[in-house]
Amino acid sequence: MAQRASDDKSPGGGEPPPALSVCVIAYNSGPTLAECLDGLAAQTFRDFETLIIDNASPDPGDAEIAAARPWTRLVRNTENLGFAGAGNQAARLARGRWLVLLNPDARPEPDWLAALVAAADRHPTLQAFTSKQLAADAPGMLDGLGDVMSITGIPYRGGYLNLDVGQAREGLVFSPCGAAMMIDRALFQALGGFDEDFFCYGEDVDLGYRLQLAGHPTLLVPDAVVHHYGSASTGGRKSEFAVFHGTRNRFWVLFKNTPGLLLPLVVPLHLLALMLIYARAENRPHIRLILKAVRAAFAGATKMLAKRREIGRHRRASFWDIARAMTWNPRDLSGRRPVIRKLSPSTAFGGPPHPAGEGAAKPPEGGSDAPTPPPTRSGAA
Repeated sequence: MAQRASDDKSPGGGEPPPALSVCVIAYNSGPTLAECLDGLAAQTFRDFETLIIDNASPDPGDAEIAAARPWTRLVRNTENLGFAGAGNQAARLARGRWLVLLNPDARPEPDWLAALVAAADRHPTLQAFTSKQLAADAPGMLDGLGDVMSITGIPYRGGYLNLDVGQAREGLVFSPCGAAMMIDRALFQALGGFDEDFFCYGEDVDLGYRLQLAGHPTLLVPDAVVHHYGSASTGGRKSEFAVFHGTRNRFWVLFKNTPGLLLPLVVPLHLLALMLIYARAENRPHIRLILKAVRAAFAGATKMLAKRREIGRHRRASFWDIARAMTWNPRDLSGRRPVIRKLSPSTAFGGPPHPAGEGAAKPPEGGSDAPTPPPTRSGAA
């Protein structure tokens, strides 16, 4: 196991579990990690613990930044497990009913957690939530309003680098963005967590697809706001690492999850869309890398197709449910248009509502204007 024998800081024995477990997976995150943790320290909702998983960062600064904040639990890995492996590790170590994932390059607004908790209270049958992401380095621009799945099998962050003109509304999106999401931890584990074969990129869309198939939609909470730099730890969206893993993993999401009746349509459209995308002048330098990623995707296709059987055990959504959750408009993909569906009473097949008093999240005492109390538990901000 890559995790050390003991955490640098572990929770005291006998303490009641927090409502939320916030996990930050750090890898050469640098100054953005400090911003992220300062944002967590300023949260108005207080009943949470913070786990920081240092994913074997070559730069010792990540661990030093975490160690300087005594209200966190720091876990140092001896090897890089990727976002997927470290996310599953966090779910095993977490004590809260809700697992909250926050990228180290995302700075949350002070009421971010309070907004997620309020949404869970308003919609007790829903068990997956995603945030409104603003571009931290491009004021006035969106970074994402949940993830959208196009009929080409290419997912994208809704509204990415579109102007923030109030198009965010509470509603259902195809999948949560792993940069700032909340999910029932028991459900996350029951569905197998993240697929560790993905390592990094697309593991959140794969999880969201499996949530859709199991009848657990994802709710966009527009009042839960984070400011996201994006790919700060992996060299940017056009780095070789990002291009290879993003391309390969998109195929794997398609192979694993697409309903059989949609596969004959989606696979050819996916290949066509890929050719059109990488025919652009700015993408041509990556052609060799793309071909390598496609070969790797098809080399792993048998393994991904075998996983469909396990996914089928949890499936409750029909072919039409999945088709309706996608966008069929090609302009949506090219323009990164958000696709947010209205929530209806029949949307969720019914995860059980969280029982009051058993890990249910509670609003801070005294209302939203109450002063922020000091930490009351080890690992809580």
